Amino acid sequence: MDRNLQDVIDLLDLEQIEENIFRGQSRDIGTPQVFGGQVLGQALAAASRTVAGRFVHSLHAYFLQRGDVAAPIIYEVDRARDGGSFTSRRVVAIQHGAQIFNLAASFQAPESGLEHQTRMPSVAPPEELPDIVELAQGAAELPDRMKRFLNFRRPFIVKPLDPAQFLGGSRLKPTKRVWMKAVDRLPDDEALHTALFAYLSDYELIGTATLPHGLHATRFGLQMASLDHAMWFHRPLRVDDWMLFDLRSSNASGGRGLAHGHVFARDGRLLATLAQEGLIRERKPAAAG
Repeated sequence: MDRNLQDVIDLLDLEQIEENIFRGQSRDIGTPQVFGGQVLGQALAAASRTVAGRFVHSLHAYFLQRGDVAAPIIYEVDRARDGGSFTSRRVVAIQHGAQIFNLAASFQAPESGLEHQTRMPSVAPPEELPDIVELAQGAAELPDRMKRFLNFRRPFIVKPLDPAQFLGGSRLKPTKRVWMKAVDRLPDDEALHTALFAYLSDYELIGTATLPHGLHATRFGLQMASLDHAMWFHRPLRVDDWMLFDLRSSNASGGRGLAHGHVFARDGRLLATLAQEGLIRERKPAAAG
């Protein structure tokens, strides 16, 4: 198993310290606070540890304040309901005695039913595209913040369809298509794959809202932070297979940006739908003198 991918898996393997109470650690991935996808994945992992025979089909989460990378995070799971078909869980993440995050998730036993889905767009296959590390190596100049950020992103391969969206500096349409997958093969554990997917889902989504403004989180003076995150899981998924993230932003206003998208398997199956609102504030340079 790739060492960096195993490190993410270890982060999601929470320590149980009491019934319904779990403790997770954090990793510095080059951002000034705990990566939002880590907290999302750990909270989902905590909820899943209290559910048997059912798998998450939707979750809704709020990021209340930034997490401290140097301190553990406590996850308290409320077993809200165990019904005949669905199970509901609420999770509160606590650090330094204060709530930093909360999540509501619903789980369902597998069953068959009516099916239809939106069609996957026609795009170049991932084998024909460079990943973000190759793009960074080919760029004339990159800020130290971006270089440091890239050094921590090797658990997953990220291949954007349009390199300009990654490099920043140009005003582009508020759409983004990216192939992503884990760097190594993973066990056949659906709960693990969904928790890793939750982790991965925070990589590229809200950055879509900066594209029309020619800005990039790691290149320009931006304050960006996740405010909420919603996900709907439509079909079983594997994060060690290529997935196409078809993302778009419908609005930016009031210091916030909204992004949403569909995630497809390589064979065209719609795996999940995502939505996220994030804080986006442009930092103004200090006045001379």
